[in-house]
Amino acid sequence: MLDANIKTQLKAYLEKVTQPLEITASLDDSDKSREMLAMLEDIAEQSSKITLIERRDDDERKPSFRINRKGADVGVHFAGLPMGHEFTSLILALLQVGGHPPKVDAETIEQIRNLDGEFVFETYVSLSCHNCPDVVQALNLMAALNPRVRHTMVDGALFQGEVEARKIMAVPTVFLNGEEFGQGRMELAEILAKVDTGAVRRAAEKIAAKDSFDVLVVGGGPAGAAAAIYAARKGIRTGVLAERFGGQVMDTLAIENFISVKETEGPKLAMALEEHVKQYEVDVMNLQRAVKLVPGELHEVQLENGAALRAKTVILATGARWREMNVPGEKEFRGKGVAYCPHCDGPLFKGKRVAVIGGGNSGIEAAIDLAGIVAHVTVLEFADTLRADAVLQKKLASLPNVTLIKNAQTTEVTGGEKVNGLLYKDRVSGEEKRIELEGIFVQIGLLPNTDFLKGTVELSRFGEIIVDAKGQTNVPGVFAAGDCTTVPYKQIIIAMGEGAKASLSAFDHLIRSSAPA
Repeated sequence: MLDANIKTQLKAYLEKVTQPLEITASLDDSDKSREMLAMLEDIAEQSSKITLIERRDDDERKPSFRINRKGADVGVHFAGLPMGHEFTSLILALLQVGGHPPKVDAETIEQIRNLDGEFVFETYVSLSCHNCPDVVQALNLMAALNPRVRHTMVDGALFQGEVEARKIMAVPTVFLNGEEFGQGRMELAEILAKVDTGAVRRAAEKIAAKDSFDVLVVGGGPAGAAAAIYAARKGIRTGVLAERFGGQVMDTLAIENFISVKETEGPKLAMALEEHVKQYEVDVMNLQRAVKLVPGELHEVQLENGAALRAKTVILATGARWREMNVPGEKEFRGKGVAYCPHCDGPLFKGKRVAVIGGGNSGIEAAIDLAGIVAHVTVLEFADTLRADAVLQKKLASLPNVTLIKNAQTTEVTGGEKVNGLLYKDRVSGEEKRIELEGIFVQIGLLPNTDFLKGTVELSRFGEIIVDAKGQTNVPGVFAAGDCTTVPYKQIIIAMGEGAKASLSAFDHLIRSSAPA
């Protein structure tokens, strides 16, 4: 099942296991059970501390397996083969249940161990989802540290009956004690904040007690990370306030135009950005949402949790989010057929009919990817021509299960318990038409995250922060960088450069404003 190279690497990792482990496999006579058994036998062969137990008469999902510390009751389960993006989740689970200390600070470990209550989590994933492993790994860690926490990763493609019964149409989807807990990427701190009722209050108190910063960066994407590094290297007091460190990069799969790096993935780049920032004396405050900017001698950034931070200069690097269609039915059916990430949610629509809204590069790339999974893809483009690169258009035209409709204005998403179709208007004839389908992937560009800045800094008619050549806004001491600004071409490498520029401009402002008259 596992090739020789993977076995060699796995053997080296498993040398870090300090306590005997038992892997209990629940199997039947299916091909997937045989694959799982072969994989688990390969794993057990790599360490004398691992014992493999087979069961066929229990009530567990089949195929599935449990990782347990011998003589203990640890709630880490995998229903399905955790290959692809989830193979790392499996290795980490083996290490953590086997006694290897996790790379988490002592305060977080203590918080997990002190959770009060019984928590049974189930996470439905697709093995091609790059957002799912973070959720799986966070919940596995909680289960490894606290016997009152149980967690099962469920491969939605393998257990499609459960997916249908629970009406799951987006991954990751997490259930807690039988009730839906959340969808999409969630970090450990975010999960803890939802289950630990005092976490938000404690975080607000901690933030409110902080001294003022020389530079406060709002946003933790490429622009924000670059700005923080350039500021910290100047030896000034620097803070980063991020709703989600890594920003939209975390939702990006393949990156092949980051100069000097031939190819990488968004989550991997986001991790590298965070590690680089933390090499310096930067106060990183993650999972914190800014709701208001109050300019002054010391600018104040107010947070959703009620706390506030003050700084001599502020760099706004809040990035952008997926643009929505803003038509009836879109919000009602989000997660019930309306999706924004084809890589994550595509496998849930295997054999079904879907539409892709948008004819730019992201839309056509989505349609090409989905065509290999679903029964049929309909691409709807508002304009009379596609905006995607010629090579993508050529590939799209070669696919037999793709229909392209131009001059199509989507007017409504329809459905009952989940999506069953969409309505669009032919912009040439004015005729209203309907397409019957089960999924809609929206790929129509980006919207800047600047709603909280209205009336404070000058914005363009598209909501972008208007900046000059130095990244300066119309408010002295407030700078901006990245996808939230009027700088053209929303690219990672451009955002990084703009972040560095804004940081240098902020430092220059600090020098000039502190110099004697």
